[in-house]
Amino acid sequence: METLELTNLEEKKTSSKWLAFGLCVVSYMMSGTVSTLMSVYLPVAIPELKGQAVSQAELGEIGAYVNAIFLYGWMVGGLLFGFVSDRIGRVKSLTLVVGLYGVSTCLVTIVPDWYSLLALRFFAGMGIGGVLLITTVYISEIWQDKNKAVMLGILAVFFPVGIVTTGSLNLIFSDWRSAFAVGVIPVVIAVLVFFLLPESDKWRLTKTNTKKPEGLFFESNRANLLSGSLIFGSVLIGLWGIFSWLPTWVQTLLAAGQDGQKERGLVMILLGIGGITGGIFSGILINKFGKKATLMFTFGTCLIMCCILFLTNSTFSSIIYFETALLAFCFGISQGALSSYIPELFPVSIRGTATGFCFNVGRFFTATAVFFIGSLVAVLGGFGNALLVFTIPFLVALIVTARSK
Repeated sequence: METLELTNLEEKKTSSKWLAFGLCVVSYMMSGTVSTLMSVYLPVAIPELKGQAVSQAELGEIGAYVNAIFLYGWMVGGLLFGFVSDRIGRVKSLTLVVGLYGVSTCLVTIVPDWYSLLALRFFAGMGIGGVLLITTVYISEIWQDKNKAVMLGILAVFFPVGIVTTGSLNLIFSDWRSAFAVGVIPVVIAVLVFFLLPESDKWRLTKTNTKKPEGLFFESNRANLLSGSLIFGSVLIGLWGIFSWLPTWVQTLLAAGQDGQKERGLVMILLGIGGITGGIFSGILINKFGKKATLMFTFGTCLIMCCILFLTNSTFSSIIYFETALLAFCFGISQGALSSYIPELFPVSIRGTATGFCFNVGRFFTATAVFFIGSLVAVLGGFGNALLVFTIPFLVALIVTARSK
């Protein structure tokens, strides 16, 4: 009888873990969709909100504000909600952040001007910053050690799945406002998370432990904080500078009069597919070659592919699709590897705060760098040359990784 009860309890825990993983996957995937949805619709949304046609320089300037404010929100959310999750728990915090970006996305469907759009994108960024952090920490705490890295790698894959969804929405909806109605999905997920998911047992134990927890900047954590922040922050600058502006760059390569809807949509789909494939292969590559070798190879390849993409293409051709997919494959490897590696560097009592610090401290510089791309377009003579600047962070990541232990 006792054995049967233990078996039923174990089955219940297993089913709860899979339910938690499923809801985290959907919230993670929708984060990818919402993150890139504005980028793909930017060339048509801004003229409508302005009520007039805009020049390439003006589009670059306004688009820089929109993309940068989103990343600032992401940074604030990642830092704030990591701390909150260490205090009130993973499930309550996850409910809050998923609901926040869902509601903010829904409201874009009725936004009257681009100033209001800025505010909504800031709050959406806050929610997404919290989601990517808390889901990673939550799954790392509820899953058994033997296949935890695999599950986290799979979870990371669903951000680019969301990017594929973005490209698909662009092909389906010519009206950009209609596309933002997908915000209803994360609102529903937030309700399910609150009522159905169990709290992390590891987090619960930190609330009953009378021992004073380690501080974020204790000597034992400093080296991990520094290297993790530098590597992740550098990759973010390169990745978001390219992701945010690649569809607009593609538009500038097309002949005058082409709307570019198909080309922009396919590029976003390839960014997502490449990221998915890279995320899946990240675990295999790490098991075979180790984290350091895998990351160094990935950053080096990103550096090379960015140079090829932006230096060898002055008009649009089908080779851009292949080059984009290969670059995205490397992005996927890096995100899968870093998502499983960084949370395990820190004790549970400060894991949310510390992981949030590593994931987001570099986001201020990311948002600032993306913001100034509008100026770089004018100074350097086009989006291609401006985006080429974003290859430098991959070199920084490569050097820091090579020098790390």
